Amino acid sequence: MKRGPTGTLRTISTEGGERAQAFVPRPLPPKPPLSFSASLHESLYEAHVALGRLDTVTALLPDSSHFLYSYVRKEAVLSSQIEGTQSTLSDLLLFEADELPGVPLGDVSEVSNYVAALDHGISRLREGFPLSNRLLREVHGILLRDGRGAEKDPGEFRRSQNWLGGTRPGNARYVPPPAADVQECMGALEAWLHDQPERTPPLLKAALSHVQFETIHPFLDGNGRVGRLLVTLVLQGEGVLHQPLLYLSLYLKQRRDDYYALLDLVRKDGDWEAWLAFFATGVCETATESVNTVQRLTTLFRADAERIRAIGRPSASALRLHEVLQTRPVAAANLLAMRSGLSTPTVYSALESLASLGIVRELTGRTRGRVFAYDQYLRTLSEGTEPVA
Repeated sequence: MKRGPTGTLRTISTEGGERAQAFVPRPLPPKPPLSFSASLHESLYEAHVALGRLDTVTALLPDSSHFLYSYVRKEAVLSSQIEGTQSTLSDLLLFEADELPGVPLGDVSEVSNYVAALDHGISRLREGFPLSNRLLREVHGILLRDGRGAEKDPGEFRRSQNWLGGTRPGNARYVPPPAADVQECMGALEAWLHDQPERTPPLLKAALSHVQFETIHPFLDGNGRVGRLLVTLVLQGEGVLHQPLLYLSLYLKQRRDDYYALLDLVRKDGDWEAWLAFFATGVCETATESVNTVQRLTTLFRADAERIRAIGRPSASALRLHEVLQTRPVAAANLLAMRSGLSTPTVYSALESLASLGIVRELTGRTRGRVFAYDQYLRTLSEGTEPVA
């Protein structure tokens, strides 16, 4: 449905005296109310079913932390790549293993901050803290705590004008609300997230709040990453998912042009339904792919365990390392020894057994301080995480 613009244009003057048009969105919910066609109903229903299937599959896992550790890091890589970093999942895991990655340290540090920001947000929600502007500022503060963007007021709503595309507001693709309007806009968004003036179903809440947040663009930097995190935080906070295993960054990375066009369509024409259809398809595809990946990895773990048992006497220590590698697919030998409780010589002997089976691969080429990867596990997780061209 085309409702017309979902906000008003306000003329602003830049420091150079140039005039530009900033967009100030009206508060949610959309007016007139959302119109649900049969196809949109079907898309949202399929998305709900896919989310339920994902939640069920992860609930049945003997230890979901095996997947959670790596999935969170995959999302961090993908979300940061959309913003221009060149880090891969292997780079991040090497960085966490105190090894130099294959890209500038600033890139991988930025991705590492994303992991910490997401972990913080999820932990706060599990403690009972509400999804609020305060929490979003905390998440942003961790995201930009060092490296690129650290000078752009981490943890604070902006006090100056920003813009998207172009070299200045006058030639920008989009100019968000003036800084003086940010507090009011975000206050209205927070109230709506708390079901004022009306209760909103979780999936709709995640979809609409993402667009509203991106439209307000309340921070000087990091808005895209916080906006994508907001989807996860809404679904987690609303109890739709018990584990944060749904991430849309790969879907958005592969469809960046469509994504940006739909955000503009909401602002200019009020076509929330077109965005909802796109979002629902993304949730369905992403949740289904997550289920498939969990099942593939579960099958891999079982098959590799059987292969290890077949080697006979050395299998006990090799199986123990195999369990550790499921939670840390890239690890130095000393970490493997600490987590497995095995001696360093026993770890190296077990790693030789795993390498002979093609299960692990040494990454550094060194004779000392070697780092090992659970090769097929890492390959499966890394699908789609090639840097953006």
